[in-house]
Amino acid sequence: MSDANAAAQSLISSEVEIIGTIKSSGSLQIEGRVEGEILSEGDVLIGKSGSVKGNLKVNSVTLSGTVQGNIEAKDRIALKSTARLLGDIKAKRLSVEDGVTFVGKSEVNPTGQPIKFDEAPAAQEKPKQNEGQNPNQQGQGPRK
Repeated sequence: MSDANAAAQSLISSEVEIIGTIKSSGSLQIEGRVEGEILSEGDVLIGKSGSVKGNLKVNSVTLSGTVQGNIEAKDRIALKSTARLLGDIKAKRLSVEDGVTFVGKSEVNPTGQPIKFDEAPAAQEKPKQNEGQNPNQQGQGPRK
């Protein structure tokens, strides 16, 4: 997180438990427990003692604690070695350290543009399908 964001950062300490939706235009640091959705235009840091039971829609998130829910980040998701995540993730960038527990699906797409996998591989597979066929068959000849 940048120094500008650090000044506007909100802290939920380890002694705090929140039940409900959290909306923030700035950055959040969560060391306590949250049960509910987190919506933040800024960056979210979930510390080792932090836990969230609910979905996150954020700019980016660094997870060292526990999340039970889906995470959607506009930019980046960083899963630190102590992170435990049960849920699906979607982001432009993803980093995962050794030791992470992650059960769910991930969608990582740096461009944010839809990707079509069916067109290019299908064109590459067609020559392989014709291998081993008799070259005298109608419309088929040896490939050069």
